[in-house]
Amino acid sequence: MRRARPAPLFAAAALAAAVALSGATAADRPVPSGLPGPALDSDPGWLARGAPLGAEAPLWARRMYRRSLLAMRAATDPRSGAVVAGAPPGWAYVWPRDAGAVALALASAGYRPEARRIARFLLRLDLDAAARFYRDGAPVPGREAQGDAGGWVAIAAREAGVPARVQTVPWRGRADYQEKESGEYLANAIASGAAPDLLRAIFASQGRLVRRAENPESGLDTAAAWAVEPFPRPRLFPVLRRTLPRLAAGAGRFGLLPSENWDGGEDPWTAPTAWTAWSLAALGERRSALRLMAALRRAATPAGLLPERVDAETGAPRSTTPLAWSHAFAVLALRELWPSEAPRARR
Repeated sequence: MRRARPAPLFAAAALAAAVALSGATAADRPVPSGLPGPALDSDPGWLARGAPLGAEAPLWARRMYRRSLLAMRAATDPRSGAVVAGAPPGWAYVWPRDAGAVALALASAGYRPEARRIARFLLRLDLDAAARFYRDGAPVPGREAQGDAGGWVAIAAREAGVPARVQTVPWRGRADYQEKESGEYLANAIASGAAPDLLRAIFASQGRLVRRAENPESGLDTAAAWAVEPFPRPRLFPVLRRTLPRLAAGAGRFGLLPSENWDGGEDPWTAPTAWTAWSLAALGERRSALRLMAALRRAATPAGLLPERVDAETGAPRSTTPLAWSHAFAVLALRELWPSEAPRARR
């Protein structure tokens, strides 16, 4: 008999949001959390165990880095490695892409035992059963499997150093990270390992990569950045150098929409803002990357937490806060901009 699944902690999640919006900092008071791991302000020794940013990193970057590491730790069950997206009921589930990105970020920051636990949890999931999973690994009904899950699990296992044969999940005819209707999406194709020639053949339009296969009207998608990091396609870098700067140029004060022609409102998303900054930095487009990181900094709450989305005019959180996915890409972008070791050779 399966054990009872953890119920979302409504009161704790509400407290976390209230503290985040109040302007409190880690030094002011702890942040209660409906997340499975330790509180966001606990155990400075854990932070000291990880790899710091490079010595030239400014104070704001070091603060964002520390806060993001703590947010990811709070989202992660320290025993099972299950990573929930956020504290509120609608987000207190494991999405393979979110958890995979957290594993990448923790491995990059030197927390390999934690990354390995996450990867092993993901490898136990039936990725074809659902888009989301409970913290015991059972599928959550209501949303069909999405086309990028296998890719994110594979990259998490590789970066965590966990040998694995990952379940193959078809990317065609599935929803992508925007979780709308099924189709053939750039994000799914990149994450699932589609070859550069195929990506160019079905997603290229006017020298850039568009969101939906053979549909130039679908517009550009920030997920094109995934073909730089963490699923590099060096042969596509020339087209990505035309795609990503155009997307970045359209950023508002608080960041980017997930894609052009996005029909879900005007609220910027913090995760696409951070992952686009990461890939621009990896391409050597440092100025554009820093502009996006400045927008991400403005989108953070006074306590340094990243909401999923913020109001385009005020920057007020419009969704779950914090979102582990956003904090993962913030860490990866910051480490690309201010590495604590010798820079990696450019692909």
